[in-house]
Amino acid sequence: MRQPLSPLRRLSGALLLGLSLAAAVAISASPVQAQEASQAGFQRFVQGLWPEAKARGVSRATFDAAFRGVEPDAKIVALTRKQSEFVRPIWDYIDGAISAQRLKRGRDMAAEWAKTLAAVERTYGVPRAVVLGVWGIETNFGSFTGSIYTIRALATLAYTGYRGDFFRGELLTALQILEHDHVDRSKMLGSWAGAMGQTQFMPSSFMKYAVDGNRDGVRDIWASVPDALASTANYLRQQGWEPGLPWGFEVQLPKGFDFRHAKLNFAQWRNLGLRRVDGKAMPQAGEASLFLPGGASGPAFLVTRNYDVIKTYNSSDAYAMGVAHLGDRLMGGLPIQGAWPKDQPMLDKDQRQEVQERLARLGFYEGDADGKFGSKTREAVRNFQLRRGLVPDGYADYAVLRELRATR
Repeated sequence: MRQPLSPLRRLSGALLLGLSLAAAVAISASPVQAQEASQAGFQRFVQGLWPEAKARGVSRATFDAAFRGVEPDAKIVALTRKQSEFVRPIWDYIDGAISAQRLKRGRDMAAEWAKTLAAVERTYGVPRAVVLGVWGIETNFGSFTGSIYTIRALATLAYTGYRGDFFRGELLTALQILEHDHVDRSKMLGSWAGAMGQTQFMPSSFMKYAVDGNRDGVRDIWASVPDALASTANYLRQQGWEPGLPWGFEVQLPKGFDFRHAKLNFAQWRNLGLRRVDGKAMPQAGEASLFLPGGASGPAFLVTRNYDVIKTYNSSDAYAMGVAHLGDRLMGGLPIQGAWPKDQPMLDKDQRQEVQERLARLGFYEGDADGKFGSKTREAVRNFQLRRGLVPDGYADYAVLRELRATR
């Protein structure tokens, strides 16, 4: 959905409005003056939205009702600074996602909605395991879909300029949703990032991909489980899900494996001696990339283009692995068998940013040095490792940082 990550994670405490919400406030201003200035600036921002909203077919009555009593939320600003998929080790994230409680609830819900899940799988070609994984990771199977008024959340993020114009566009789309009576204002609740419903659709994703799963004439991702599950499968299929191709699976690497191999077809991986840890045969067709989320000493996975489709929902590898592995476990799959390198210290945010900055100076990395390691950083690290004669596992640890510091 391209929403900011982990939309239901909470952060205790609040960030004072002050300069975070009103850059024009002088540093010497009192907290009361800063708050008043911020609220005045916010109201000017809201009124500045009206021409664009009107051009999108939003009535003045809908616009005014949507913003009635809305003020910026300082806690949301604080939450933009903490996104657990990127700041926690992947093994901690997965351990939290695949809890005993979540597995029990997921199996109960899979049984309760078995007919719906089967129909969704037949219609869209997306396995029920993956749909269940998204549902479980996003809202614990609908048990907590968020309690923040979506307009307030999006308006706060748009006003602060978080992620450029992205949230301004989502806010205008949310107004269109209200205009067309897809949901009542009082029920338009969701995460701090504006994601809504059982599987946390952003407004633009709702407009493009939400479907009427129970055929009652309404696309209700908030209260209708069939609508939410069908909409999720439709989203994934439209993003390129290939029916019949697994997202991936854990593999055992042979002794002396050459880590220079990165992307091959399944037959080639099999010929190199890779074996699935669950004992099943490799797929007959398709290709996959070797993914080592904990480095060469941790668990190894072969992941396909369908894994990348899961990442269009949320770009974090931790999130995608959480969705995929949760779904597999709900279908009777094994826990991850490889040992995570939990005894190795993790790079902190400043060190992760330093890795990206040094890779960029050496010509390996293009992108923001934000300390968030994704596929671009992993590929840059791997290319650097190849250049330096290191094990090219794409995993940035202290050894990689030391090598970067020593490279001119």
